[in-house]
Order: sequence, then C-alpha cells, then structure tokens
Amino acid sequence: MVAAAHFNRLAAQRGLDAHAISRGTDPDAQNHPAALDGLAADGLETNTQPRLLEQSELDSAARVVTFSELPAPYETPNNAVLWTVPPISENYTVSRQSILQKLEHLMADVLGNHD
Repeated sequence: MVAAAHFNRLAAQRGLDAHAISRGTDPDAQNHPAALDGLAADGLETNTQPRLLEQSELDSAARVVTFSELPAPYETPNNAVLWTVPPISENYTVSRQSILQKLEHLMADVLGNHD
C-alpha cells in the first residue's frame, strides 16, 4: 500500500500515465496502523482496503513488484521484481526511505533514464 501510494504520487508528478495497485497473497482484514499513520504524515491518503491478488492482475500488469516470493498457485510473471525492505510495522520512516529509493530506480527505468 505504501509503495503504491508513493508510486502514484511520483507518477503524477512526472506526468506518467501509470497507476499502481496494492494487493496481497494473504491480505490482512485492515491496513496496518503504521502504514496509515505514515501515509497521512506524508500527506497521502489511501482509501483502499486490503485485497487478495488475482492471477489476472499479475498477467495484465506492465510491472510487478513483490515484497515476498509469490506462493502457489500464483504464476510469477517475467516482469516481476522482488524488493526487500524493512517492515513498515517496525519503522515506517526507514521502510519508506527504502521504498522511495527503489521507486526512483523504477521510475528511471520506466522513463528510460538508465544510469
């Protein structure tokens, strides 16, 4: 949820016609309070509730970012990348910084600005 919210902010700032969604393979009933509080402090809102990932969403995505290996029965697409970041629940600021760094690299890739 945090990565999707920040991706959407960065994409809008850059004028990209791209939108991220957040899904889980075993989603919680509610978003974690640390994520909600952190996003609010960053001036971002999320009106989404945790939702189960569908294979059709993986199949239709231009890019897929995962924070853990996809379990069976999901088929991992070729355009998937695994990001390892500190848990939001332990330290939102540290996790957000890691996510933002990775998002900047993703944005450069999407825009074709490879360093």
